[in-house]
Amino acid sequence: MIDRKQRIALVCAGLAFFSVNTVAEVQTATLEKATLNIDTDTNDFTISALHDSGFQVTYLTDNNGTPYANLPSMALPEHALTDATKNTANDVELVETATTLILKLKNIAAHVDKSTHAISYSVNGKIVAKEQGGLSISDKGVSLSFALDENEKLYGGGQRVLGMDRRGHSMPLYNKAHYSYTTSSNQMYFGLSAVMSSKNYSVLFDNTASGELDIGKTNSDELLFKAQGGRASYIMVLGENLEDTVTSTVTVTGKQPLPPRWLLGNFASRFGYKSQQEVMDVVDQFNQQDIPVDAVVLDLYWFGKDIKGHMGNLSWDREAFPEPEAMIANLREQDVKTVLITEPFILTTSKQWESAANANALATKDDGTPYTFDFYFGNTGLVDVFSETGQEWFWQYYEKLAAQGVAGWWGDLGEPEVHPDDIQHMWQSTKVSGAEVHNAFGHQWAKTVYNNLTELQPDTRPFVLMRSGFLGSQRYGMVPWTGDVSRSWGGLKPQVELALQMSVFGLAYTHSDVGGFAGGETFDAELYTRWLQFGTFSPVFRPHAQDNIAPEPIFHDDPVKSIARKFIQLRYSMLPYNYSLAFENALFGTPLMRPLAMAFNESTWFENAASYMWGDALLVSVVTSPNQTTWPTELPQGVWFDFFSNTKYQGGKTVNYPLTQDNFPVWVKAGSFMPMSNSLSRTEQFNARELEMHYWHDSSVTSASYTYYEDDGKSPESIEKGVYATLLLSAAANGNGALTLTLDSEGSYIGMPKQREITYVVHGLEAKPKKVSVDGAVVPVTWDEKGKTLSLAFTCDYQQLVEIVIM
Repeated sequence: MIDRKQRIALVCAGLAFFSVNTVAEVQTATLEKATLNIDTDTNDFTISALHDSGFQVTYLTDNNGTPYANLPSMALPEHALTDATKNTANDVELVETATTLILKLKNIAAHVDKSTHAISYSVNGKIVAKEQGGLSISDKGVSLSFALDENEKLYGGGQRVLGMDRRGHSMPLYNKAHYSYTTSSNQMYFGLSAVMSSKNYSVLFDNTASGELDIGKTNSDELLFKAQGGRASYIMVLGENLEDTVTSTVTVTGKQPLPPRWLLGNFASRFGYKSQQEVMDVVDQFNQQDIPVDAVVLDLYWFGKDIKGHMGNLSWDREAFPEPEAMIANLREQDVKTVLITEPFILTTSKQWESAANANALATKDDGTPYTFDFYFGNTGLVDVFSETGQEWFWQYYEKLAAQGVAGWWGDLGEPEVHPDDIQHMWQSTKVSGAEVHNAFGHQWAKTVYNNLTELQPDTRPFVLMRSGFLGSQRYGMVPWTGDVSRSWGGLKPQVELALQMSVFGLAYTHSDVGGFAGGETFDAELYTRWLQFGTFSPVFRPHAQDNIAPEPIFHDDPVKSIARKFIQLRYSMLPYNYSLAFENALFGTPLMRPLAMAFNESTWFENAASYMWGDALLVSVVTSPNQTTWPTELPQGVWFDFFSNTKYQGGKTVNYPLTQDNFPVWVKAGSFMPMSNSLSRTEQFNARELEMHYWHDSSVTSASYTYYEDDGKSPESIEKGVYATLLLSAAANGNGALTLTLDSEGSYIGMPKQREITYVVHGLEAKPKKVSVDGAVVPVTWDEKGKTLSLAFTCDYQQLVEIVIM
C-alpha cells in the first residue's frame, strides 16, 4: 500500500531537467500532507497551504544551497501549519504539467515554473499575482519581489500618512515614533510588512528585521520588500473580493480574541494623573456631571514624581499613591477599571536596575553585559522580552500589580523607541541583533503579557493597549493607538486612513488619542468637539493628551461639555451594536471600521478615506476642517438617512450635510438594524433583558437581515465553547405597502434573560400606519410625526419567534 506522500513523490521524482541551461530549475518535488517540498539547484523551499485561502512560502537554503537559519514566524499563529494540515490536507492537490507544478487548494492555486521556480497565484483559474524576483537571500539580507499590474492599487505598510493607495511610495520597515505628526508621515509607530491589492490578494513578508518596503516607487511595476536579515518567508492570501481578502488575511494571521465589554466604554486618561486623590476626584467629577466612564488610565506618575529618572521602578510611588490597593478597590466598586502604563526601559537610576541586571533580564552587548544607552528619560537598559529570563523577571511585576486589582495594561514606547541595531537578544537559545527583531519587539512583549494573564486570570479577558507590534499582534488582544498625534486639525485629518490601513490587516482596535495629544497652546473647542464626535464611532474612546489642556470633558464649559456628554451617552446607548461588531471581528475577522470598498464598488471606493463604514449600518464622514456650515459627503448608491435627524438622502452623489456644533455627518443605510440600550453610565450596567431595536425602512429595500451577538461580556471562552446568543432580525416589504419584521433567537449563555422587553423603533415610514400587530394581535404604538418614526414595545421569551406586521 503506497501512502499519499509516497505516491506523489513517485510521480514527481521523475521531473527531468527541462531547461538544461537554467540555473534555478526544480529537481524534485514532494507533497507531504499540506506542504510541497521543492528542491532546486539553488534554493530549496516549501509551499504550505494555509486554511482555504492562502499559502506560505519559506526558503530552506540560501542562493548557494547552504542551509538557512530561519527565525520563527511571527505573522502566523504558533500551530498554524499543524492546524492547516489537519484542516486542508485532504483538499490539497498537486498537478504536474510539462512546465509547471500546480498546488491546488479548493479554488486557489500556486503555480511553480519548473525551469525558474518562480511562483504565480490564481483564483478560480485566473492568475492574480506573480513573483518578479521572488524570495532572495544574499549577504545584504532577504528580499521579496512581485510584479505589479499597471492599474493595480494597494493598501499596505501599516501606520503611514500617505493616502489610502500606497502605490508609488517607499517606506522604512522600522517601527519608530513620530512625535506630533500631522498630514504626512512615511514612518510611524506600527508599520506592517504587508500589502493588500485591489486585485484581491495580500502579500505578507514574514520578516521582523529592519528593512524597506517599495510599492512601485523605484520601479513602477515592482513590489519589493527588503530586510537586513531574518526570516526568508512570505504568506500569500487570495480572495474573491476585498471583504473576502480582508477576512481571509485575518484568519491566516489569527483573529483577535473578544475584548472585555468595558473596552467599549469611556476612558479617563491624560499625561498624567499625579496622585491618588486626583484620580478619585476625576472619577467623582464624571459621576457628578452625569458623563459615563468605565476606566481610568494612569501614565508614568504612578511610579515617580518626575518625567525623568524613574522609569523602570515598576512599583507605586507611595507618597503620591499611599494606598493604591484601596484606590483600585474603591474604583472597582464603582465599576471603574484601573489601567497602568509600563515601559520596557529600566533606567540605571531606577529601583529595579540591579535586580534586572542580576537576573540577566536585559538585552546585552556582545560580551553579555547589559547594553546601556541614553535617551529622553535617562540612561537605561532594555528588557529582553525575547529571552525566558527577561520575560520571567518582567512578569513578576505585572503579577504583583494584577494581585492589587489592576485590570488593564498599557505598554508604551514598545517600538522600542530607542533600540540600537547591535544590541543582543536571546530568542529560543539563539542570539539575535536588535536589527533582526526590531519590528517584533512590541509583538513579543504583548504576547508575554497576554499569555501570562490568561494563565493567571483564566476567567478574564486581558486588555493590552500598545502602540507597536507586527503582523498577527491582534492574536494577543493588542489594542493599538496611533501615537503622539498633534493636537491640531492636521492631526485629526489622517486618523481614518491610519485606522483603516491597520484594520484591514487585523489590527481592528486601532484608534487615536481622542482630542489629540501633543502641543496646543490654547483650547480649540471646535477641534476637541469634532474629534470626540469621531471618537464616538471609533473602536476605542480614550481622550488622552498632555495636561496643559485637559483632555477630559468634565473640565470644559458648556456647550463643549454638554455636546461631549451627549455623544458619550450615545456611545453607551450604542453598546449592543458596538459589542456585536466586536463579536463579528472575533468570529470572522471583520473590522469594526471598514473601508467603503468592502461594502460598495471596489474600484470607486478603494482610495477613499474621507468616510468609512462603522459596521454594516453607519457611514461616518469626519469633519476635519474648522468653521464649516456644511460638510460634503460622497454617498454610495442607495438610500441613506441622517442618523440624527432622519432626513432621507439619495445616494450615488455628493451631498452637503448641514452642520451644527452638536451634530455630525453620520448616515444610516436604508435596510439597516441597530440594537441599542438606554441610560447607561457604565458598561457593567448593560441589561440584556431590555433592548431597543432600530430599523431604517425605505421602499427601495424589499428585504434585509441582521445578526446581533451577545454573551456575558466577560468569559474568555464564549466563542470557543459557543456560549453566546444571537438574535436574528429580518425585514420584508411587499408591494401592498406592508412591512413585516421578524425576531428569532439561537444559542444561550449563563445569565441570559429568560424574557426580553423589546422596543422596536422604525424610521423612514411615510405616514402613521393604520395597523400594527405582533404575532397576529393588534398593539398600541407611538408615532412621531416630525421624525416619521414608529415605536412599539412587547415582551417575549428569549427563544420565541416574533412577527411584527406594519400596514
